[in-house]
Amino acid sequence: MNTMTYKGYTARVEYDERDNVFVGRILGIRSIISFHGETVAELKAAFEHAVKDYLADCKQEGIHPEKPASGKLLLRVPPEIHGRALVAAQAAGKSLNQWATEVLQHAVQPGG
Repeated sequence: MNTMTYKGYTARVEYDERDNVFVGRILGIRSIISFHGETVAELKAAFEHAVKDYLADCKQEGIHPEKPASGKLLLRVPPEIHGRALVAAQAAGKSLNQWATEVLQHAVQPGG
């Protein structure tokens, strides 16, 4: 997956062969914000403009802009997976939060 990042917001980027244009969409927020450009430079400028517009719109509406992640992750998993994860964390001498953070970090690293 190709991505771009600006002011803490990340967008997925794809190439649309039919329209001969790069298309991006901001990830991790409920609002659907997309942008496009025919060149990488145009795409980057359109992404930055989209983020700035989103932040300006939020300010105008008096609402807090969504952040892609708060740092809190609530998961519902089957009890047997929860139990095995807890045992793995304790065996590693870590809290479940520390262990899960390391596992997630490894999973999202390129090649992870």
